[in-house]
Amino acid sequence: MPSRFELANAIRALSMDAVQKAKSGHPGAPMGMADIAEVLWNDYLKHNPEDPKWPDRDRFILSNGHGSMLLYSLLHLTGYELELEQLQAFRQLHAKTAGHPEYGYAPGVETTTGPLGQGLANAVGMAIAEKTLAAQFNRPGLDIVDHHTYCFAGDGCLMEGISHEVCSLAGTLGLGKLTVFYDDNGISIDGQIEGWFTDNTAKRFEAYGWHVIPNVDGHDPEQIKAAIELARTHEDKPSLIICQTIIGFGAPNKQGTEETHGAPLGEEEVAAARKQLNWPHAPFHIPESIYQAWDAREEGKQRQTEWQALLARYQQEYPDLAREFSRRTECKLPAELSSEAFIEKMQEKGETIATRKASLNCLNELGPQLPELLGGSADLAPSNLTFWSGAKPISRE
Repeated sequence: MPSRFELANAIRALSMDAVQKAKSGHPGAPMGMADIAEVLWNDYLKHNPEDPKWPDRDRFILSNGHGSMLLYSLLHLTGYELELEQLQAFRQLHAKTAGHPEYGYAPGVETTTGPLGQGLANAVGMAIAEKTLAAQFNRPGLDIVDHHTYCFAGDGCLMEGISHEVCSLAGTLGLGKLTVFYDDNGISIDGQIEGWFTDNTAKRFEAYGWHVIPNVDGHDPEQIKAAIELARTHEDKPSLIICQTIIGFGAPNKQGTEETHGAPLGEEEVAAARKQLNWPHAPFHIPESIYQAWDAREEGKQRQTEWQALLARYQQEYPDLAREFSRRTECKLPAELSSEAFIEKMQEKGETIATRKASLNCLNELGPQLPELLGGSADLAPSNLTFWSGAKPISRE
C-alpha cells in the first residue's frame, strides 16, 4: 500500500510534468497543497467519479484556479473521465485541461475559477444552496440534502475585495458545512507578500463569525486530518483552516520562492525534484499501485447507491416534494412556465416605466413559479426593487 506521501507525490509529479510540457503554468500551488488535497479527497470528499452530477456530492472549489493541475491530477487519479492524454495536453487548444479550470469541459470541475476570490464566492454560494435546499426538502430521518463544500484559497484570493463580502455573509448565515483551506505560503507571483499583505487573517475571519483553525502544518497528514475533524464539529459556523505550506514543495532549489509560482520548474529542477521526492518514475507515469489507492469509483458508487435508497424512501413518503426536488436538480423549468407567454405578459401593458420597476414586474411574475429563485441587492431592496411580492429572506436559521 503506497504511503500518503507517495499518493501526494503523484499530484506533484503530474503537475510539474504537465506544466513543463506546456512550457507555461503554475506548479507551485499544486506541489504545495498536494498533502492537503490527498487527505481531503481520500478521507473525506463524498463524490462518485462515474456520476459527477450526483446531487448530494460534496463540492470542491479551487479558488486559486491558477493551480489547476492540482484539480486535474485529482480528477484523473480518482477515476473521472479525464484521460492522461488530457493532462499531457494541458493548456493546449481544444483540451479539457485549460490553464484555469473551466466549467463544462473536464468532468468534476464545479465552476470556472481563475480571477482570484471568485471561486471563494462560488463556494459560499454553493454552501447557501445546500443550506436552503436542506431547509426546503429534508424531512425527519430523510436528509436527502446533506453535503459539504470545500474550497482551496490562497493569499491572492483573500486580498480581493470580494472575499470580504462573501466571507462576511457566510459567517452571518452560519454556513457550517463550508470549509475553506487557506494556503498560507507567504508567496505571490511578485515574491514575499509581507510588503503588501499583512492582515491578521485569523482575527479577520473570527470577526466574520467563522471558526478558525490556525497553524496547521500543510505537509503533515495527521494535522490536516485533525483540523478537518475539528471543522466538521462546528455545524453552526463556517471553518477556515490556515495551512502553513511551502510553495513548490519538493523542488529543492526553488521551493519556497516565487520561482515556482508562475513558470515551469525547468528540466534540471524537475529532475532534482524527482530525486528529492524519491519519485523515480518517468514523466506522466503513475504506478498501478498508486492508481489503485487513489481510485474512488467503487466507494463513490456505494455511497451514491445508499443515497438513492434514501431518496426512494423519500419519494414514497413525499412524492410531490420528490418531484420538485428532481425538477430542480435536473435543471428543468416548471412545465407550465412558457418564456413566450412570460415575455408577452410583461409587454402587454406597454407602460413607460423605470427599468427597476420593469424588473420588479418580471420578478413578481417569475417568483411564484420559480421557488428556487434566490437573489440579493446589497441592502438596497426598497430602492432597486429586488424584493418581489412573496419573497422571504434567508437567515442563519
